[in-house]
Amino acid sequence: MATTTKNRVMYAADTAKPYLGRALTDEEFRDNLRSAFAAARAIYEELSRQRGISIAATAATDEDIHSNLRRAVKELRQAADRIQAREQQKSHTFRNVALLVGGVVIGIFFNPFTGPATRKWATKKATGSSTETYSTNGAA
Repeated sequence: MATTTKNRVMYAADTAKPYLGRALTDEEFRDNLRSAFAAARAIYEELSRQRGISIAATAATDEDIHSNLRRAVKELRQAADRIQAREQQKSHTFRNVALLVGGVVIGIFFNPFTGPATRKWATKKATGSSTETYSTNGAA
């Protein structure tokens, strides 16, 4: 099946929708973005005053530019972590609980000491019968 540009755009929009919704309602995320843009603006203003090769030399040696760049990167990381952490926390909680419960059930049913009795009890509960209706040796 060929994917069209419209399908790719729709998929990207659907993927970004939860992140944008959280970004609009999360004040700490917006503060992180504001701080990152302010640091980037300070770097731009300082470098825009100079021309030619001296821009690279200033960017490499100026401690103010380095500190603003570190601040911008830190704030952007915090914003990204804040958005992604919520999504991961929600999606992994159910998975982790399901794995734990599944592991406990498997351990109970296949335990060599309690497994046969547990399996008989579960079979009786599932079928609703009070007597054993099957034979383990194949004879009726």
